[in-house]
Amino acid sequence: MSSHDEIIQVKNLVKKYGDFTAVKGIEFEVHKGEVFGLLGPNGAGKTTTLEMLVGLRKPDQGTARIGGFDIKSQLNKVKEVIGVQLQSTTLFELLTVEEILHLYASFYPKHVSIPDIIEDMLLTDKTKSRIKGLSGGQKQRLAIALALVHDPWVIFLDEPTTGLDPQARRTLWDIILLLKEKGKTIVLTTHYMDEAHVLCDRIAIMDQGQLIALDTPSQLVKTLQSNSAVEFRFENDSVDVDLTSIEGVKQIGNQNDVYVLYTDDLQITLTSLIEMASERQLKLKDLQTRTATLEDVFIHMTGRRLREG
Repeated sequence: MSSHDEIIQVKNLVKKYGDFTAVKGIEFEVHKGEVFGLLGPNGAGKTTTLEMLVGLRKPDQGTARIGGFDIKSQLNKVKEVIGVQLQSTTLFELLTVEEILHLYASFYPKHVSIPDIIEDMLLTDKTKSRIKGLSGGQKQRLAIALALVHDPWVIFLDEPTTGLDPQARRTLWDIILLLKEKGKTIVLTTHYMDEAHVLCDRIAIMDQGQLIALDTPSQLVKTLQSNSAVEFRFENDSVDVDLTSIEGVKQIGNQNDVYVLYTDDLQITLTSLIEMASERQLKLKDLQTRTATLEDVFIHMTGRRLREG
């Protein structure tokens, strides 16, 4: 892609807190009109990265440009072209949906049609409702509406679906895809694999302040070189077993006594695993098979799960 298609360019961004480096010189570009995901466990540096890009924290090193504007020297220009929904958006509880949108709109020289944005965010029947009476999902959609009121080019969403029930999450996914259809560029942080897979054109996987992978979801899964995963435990946890003899296995993961075998031939691997267990009189527990996912990519790269527990 030529550089004018890159609406965000991030170069060597670093953020330190005392002796701790939260973000360690990351670099990436975001293309115009894509949904770009920053994915990683809590504490990976995703939110800090987002906060530097939107001007809430000063980078200790490095810089970034958004829409051609430098985030340090042209922050006012940057703020005109971005919209931000952060995790801790405190809304004025006693205002109505309509009132707060008009209030936010008044901060900008120009703004979008308020009824249209209320409709896009599926809040039409809540136009006159007070904010304190809204559900979690409705508040989150209102926070996105506020981020869109001045018609920004780029929208930053920080863990937009954390704490929402499955139905509210799906609704928000639809809204994010609608914004993409309207030509917006969206940068979102998440630690939900399924969310990243459904929404993102490309994903940057972060871990401990570093970018460890960046690609499309399907290309990232392809790096595993296997399309199925077999997960299981042994009834006696302290078993010392060599699993490399199991047929069809391309890679083996193990965490907290849960083994994951990656394979392209599920049937051969399962048969071989069960035979091996019978021969050694080992009992398999919690055996399940599934398609390999982004979660597996993360386990493969770090040896850990994205979300512990």
